[in-house]
Amino acid sequence: MTLTELGFRKGVNLGGWMSQCDYSQERLDTFITEPDFAQIAAWGFDHVRLPVDFNLFQEKDGSLIEAGFVRLDRAAALAEKYGLKLVLDLHKTQGFSFDAGENEAGFFDSIRYQELFYQLWEAFAKRYGNQPGQIVFELLNEVTDPSFIEAWNRIANACVTRIRQYAPETLILVGSYHNNGAREVPALDPPADDRVIYNFHCYEPLAFTHQGAFWVDAFPQDRRIPFAESGTTEAYFEELFADAIAKAEQEHTSLYCGEYGVIDIVPAEDALEWFRAIHAVFERHQIPRCVWSYKQMNFGIADAHMDSVREELLKLL
Repeated sequence: MTLTELGFRKGVNLGGWMSQCDYSQERLDTFITEPDFAQIAAWGFDHVRLPVDFNLFQEKDGSLIEAGFVRLDRAAALAEKYGLKLVLDLHKTQGFSFDAGENEAGFFDSIRYQELFYQLWEAFAKRYGNQPGQIVFELLNEVTDPSFIEAWNRIANACVTRIRQYAPETLILVGSYHNNGAREVPALDPPADDRVIYNFHCYEPLAFTHQGAFWVDAFPQDRRIPFAESGTTEAYFEELFADAIAKAEQEHTSLYCGEYGVIDIVPAEDALEWFRAIHAVFERHQIPRCVWSYKQMNFGIADAHMDSVREELLKLL
């Protein structure tokens, strides 16, 4: 079974709602509401990816927070109401976040943190594992350092086993290090079973998609690169994805691109050309994908910045 066969082909991330936020009641209640689900469906998307953080669902001692699950129930129900499927993405777990600013550390060396991770996924599986055609599980967002991959392979396989007690049919997404890098997919173990799918993210070339990003130290914040000078072509993405495609074929599984996009500092017309190039390759290899992000988060496709190209962009997405 593949994501495409289940109807997950083109999606949009709901970043900043239950993750990468201040967790205030106002944010949780108003950032994404029913009209947003209606708009996403009207734009032709077939699924949403919902990043969530552990602290909305699990206390430090591992006890569960029912209010978080109730909120997630509502989100899942709204998605289904508007004909949208859902990727449930654990964006932050106890002891690890892709964002160093979250001050979560120690996960890959801590049996305690790993057990809490398994327990949270068991709770998700008990609650949503009876909807394998509607909800897909993504174990953890963007493992960062290469030194984590050996432990991550072991943890991911163990977590799949724990989930399968309650969700035997649910598809599960697993990504590699370097923030779910495409080139790093071959470092993943063979899938734990035939319902595990390899996940990657793509913001390459980073100097183009993240130009001016205050959180990136790799290049000067005042540097600007037009699309024509970025080196971005279909051939660029073909080469970038080649090893991931080969690894998925070798292991008899498939791929999913859970995040990709262009920062709102880039002129909309240049961003559109980047999307044209990457989408040609997605389509050629039948890779389902989920654009980052629906609104705000410096990448919002619903924001005014994209008004002039949105009609054309939606034809690609």
